[in-house]
Amino acid sequence: MLYAIFGRDIESSSSKRAAARPRHLQYVEQLVDEGRMVFAGPHPAIDSPDPGPAGFTGSLIIAEFSSLEAARDWVSRDPYSVEGVFAAVEIQPVLQTLP
Repeated sequence: MLYAIFGRDIESSSSKRAAARPRHLQYVEQLVDEGRMVFAGPHPAIDSPDPGPAGFTGSLIIAEFSSLEAARDWVSRDPYSVEGVFAAVEIQPVLQTLP
């Protein structure tokens, strides 16, 4: 089943996000290597592909997990969760209709 993971950053997350980013990307890359990743990316704080000092407000990951509990477990070990980048995380099952 696919799950949409919405991570919402803490206020002024830029320094924590930058520090945790290499570990986060390495962790997320496991989903890519296993063929479970559909989409992943950050939410810019402003309408720009390069938000500069405005930074980011969170992240979205859509990936395959065996269950909601497995998705929650995966998120609990994500460096962005562990290192306090995310203030909250919402996980919802999603059905891919297109493409």
